[in-house]
Amino acid sequence: MRALHVITGLGVGGAEQQLRLLLRHLPVDSDVVTLTNPGPVADGLRADGVRVVHLGMAGNRDLGALPRLVRIVREGGYDLVHTHLYRACLYGRLAARLAGVRAIVATEHSLGDSQMEGRPLTPGVRALYLAGERLGRTTVAVSPTVADRLKRWGVPAPRIEVVPNGIDLERFRFDPWARLRTRQRLGLPDTAYVVGGIGRLTAAKRFDVLVRALARLPGDHWLLLVGGGPEENVLRRTAHEAGVADRVLFTGERPSVPDGSPGPGLPSLVSAMDMLASPSPEESFGLAVVEALASGLPVRYASCPAVEDLPARDAPDARRVPRDAGPDGFAHAVAEVRAAGPRPRTAPAAAHRYDIARSAARLLDVYRAALAADPGRQVPGAPARPVRIPAAPQAPIPSPSPQGASPS
Repeated sequence: MRALHVITGLGVGGAEQQLRLLLRHLPVDSDVVTLTNPGPVADGLRADGVRVVHLGMAGNRDLGALPRLVRIVREGGYDLVHTHLYRACLYGRLAARLAGVRAIVATEHSLGDSQMEGRPLTPGVRALYLAGERLGRTTVAVSPTVADRLKRWGVPAPRIEVVPNGIDLERFRFDPWARLRTRQRLGLPDTAYVVGGIGRLTAAKRFDVLVRALARLPGDHWLLLVGGGPEENVLRRTAHEAGVADRVLFTGERPSVPDGSPGPGLPSLVSAMDMLASPSPEESFGLAVVEALASGLPVRYASCPAVEDLPARDAPDARRVPRDAGPDGFAHAVAEVRAAGPRPRTAPAAAHRYDIARSAARLLDVYRAALAADPGRQVPGAPARPVRIPAAPQAPIPSPSPQGASPS
């Protein structure tokens, strides 16, 4: 089977890194087209041996990109096209149909109740989305919560499949030595209690709530913000105004998959934390929360379908804070977690449910079904050849294994 993945950009973002991680586990011959921004994830994909093509799209209305994309699909002889993110889903589905490919899968990574990828969900955005969705075979939701949102929008339930995001459990396993090295490298005092925040530094993530919450906590509390984005200068200014600038650390973008960049990787930074706080009120999955759980961290979140869609027993130390909770609410949540004392850094059942091998196996089932629905497809201009549909590997849920307790 040959598959082409079409994505809007390849900067350091959740959908982009998820694509790279999936391609490491999918037994499929895959290429990638990025419409714009061939950033760090593109470099990482190439290092993994994946062919990456930059389409050079100038903007949302660069219609000249469509024939270029059609040509790539046709000449590549792809059996299946998989699209990611709003713009790529629109152009990628249309290009695939024009090139003669009907096995089209799209993953919906970022559909919230009121926004998608930061854009408001206006009637126009919704209408265009639904028109493009009809061109595909299957829409993949990254959580049951997103699947329900798609159904409310009018996407027929039989066209929706749930394939949750996945993580590399072994990479995020708590490492006490990485914890010590990373905390020393960051210049953290031995007694520091470190609250982590992970994600794009945008207004929607509400990291300003954590900065202001820090001002309400004792002076041995620190905030470690992992990510980059347009709100970094605003957050730095907020920290200065709140009098906690010397206790807020910004690491910049840190990929979850190794890419050779200097500095500690995301798993090491998570090991250095004592808890994770996620104040974002609207998430489609909550990947940062799952990564923190895999490292055995207690988590307090405003929105996380990855946890909310599971039984409470699967993540006993991941608890919801009211979505409208301000700095006082999160300061209270942090104080409550610290008062409970250190706990063993073991991954709960929730983290094991999101092993990337399981997600890849489920996605492969989706591919097989899409191809089986159109077994006689031939790409115009391509030589006839059989479509090989690999069997889906089975990935059992491993039992959590005990790890050492956090030294803090």
